[in-house]
Amino acid sequence: MVQSMTTKRVLMGPGPSDVPAEVLEALSRPTIGHLDPEFLRVLDETQAMLRQVFGTANALTLPISATGSAGMEACFVNLLEPGDQALVCRNGVFGGRMAEVAKRCGAKVTLVDAPWGRSIDPDVVAAAAKNRPFKVLALVHAETSTGVLQDLTPFRGIADSCGALLVVDAVTSLGGVPVEVDRMGIDAVYSGTQKCLSCPPGLSPISFSARAREVVMKRKTPVQSWYLDLSLIGQYFGGERVYHHTAPVNMIFALHAALRLVLEEGLERRYARHREQAQALYGGLQELGLELPVEASVRLPPLTLVRIPDGVRDADVRKKLLRNYDLEIGGGLGEFKGQAWRIGLMGASATPRHVALCVEALREAIC
Repeated sequence: MVQSMTTKRVLMGPGPSDVPAEVLEALSRPTIGHLDPEFLRVLDETQAMLRQVFGTANALTLPISATGSAGMEACFVNLLEPGDQALVCRNGVFGGRMAEVAKRCGAKVTLVDAPWGRSIDPDVVAAAAKNRPFKVLALVHAETSTGVLQDLTPFRGIADSCGALLVVDAVTSLGGVPVEVDRMGIDAVYSGTQKCLSCPPGLSPISFSARAREVVMKRKTPVQSWYLDLSLIGQYFGGERVYHHTAPVNMIFALHAALRLVLEEGLERRYARHREQAQALYGGLQELGLELPVEASVRLPPLTLVRIPDGVRDADVRKKLLRNYDLEIGGGLGEFKGQAWRIGLMGASATPRHVALCVEALREAIC
C-alpha cells in the first residue's frame, strides 16, 4: 500500500516555491468542463490578471498548458521557420536552452556569450547585430542557473537595428521583479507558475505582441508543433472558444487564485518585499563567511547564488537541511554544478521567517 506524503517542506530552491493555502484550495475545487460558463469567466479573469502582472495590453496573453520550458518552445516554434536567423544571448543554462530550441526549429543561430555569473554586455550584442538581419533576438531576463538579473533596457533598440522580434525568458522574474512587457518593447515573453507566482508547476504564462502575432499568422510553413501552435490555441483563448485541447481546469483555478494574491498585495509592494528579503539573506550569508559570486548590481532578488566553501560537500549539506529542517535549497547547474547552491526567495517563500530559517540551518549544516 502506497502511503501519502504528509511532510511539509520549506521550499527555498530554484522552484517550486511555497504555495499559499488559498491556491491549494483553489486547486482542489470540483472539476468542471473547459467550456462551462463559470470556467470561461475564470479563464477570462486569469488572462486579464496576467496582463497586469506582465505589464501589457497584448490580446494574446494566456497560460500554455505545460511548464515553463513549453512556454519557451511556444515562442520559438511559432516565430521561427527553417532558415531564419536568430541572435541568442547565453550566460547560463537557459540561454543555452533557447539556442538549442531555436536550432531544432531549423534556425541559424548566432550566439553572444557572457561568463556564467555575469550579465550580457549590450554593446557586444549590438556589434553582433550590426549590418545583419535577424528574425529574433532572444535573452534571459532572470537566469535561473546563476541568479543574474539582466537589464533589458537597451535590447529593444538593438532588436530594431537588425529587424528582430525581442523574445524574453521571464520564468524566474515574473511576479518577483518588474517585467514591463509593453514599456520594454518585448514581442514574446514566457514564464512559469511555480516561481514568483507561488502556484504549483504546470502552466507557462506567455504574451505575444501584435507584431509577433502577425508573424505567426503570416508564416510560410506550418508551426512545427501542433500542440503549441498559437494560431490554433488563440482561437480557444479568444472569443471564438474553438476547441484545441482540454484546458487544465484546476490548474487554471490555482493560477487565478495565485494572481489574485499577487495583485491584492500590489506589484510594487511585492517587488519591494523580494528586494528587502534578498538583502536580509545576503547579510546573513555573508556573516557566515559565504561568498556570493554574482556582483551586487546584477543579483536577482528571488534567487541567490552562494559559493560552497572549500571542504564542504554539496550533497551532504542539502541532505542535512532536508532531514533536520525540511528545508530545500538547490544545487548548482552547469559550470556551478558542485560549486554553488541556489537559494530561492520566490513569492510566498520571500519572508523574514524563510530567511532566518535558511541562515540558521546553513550555520548548523556547514559546521
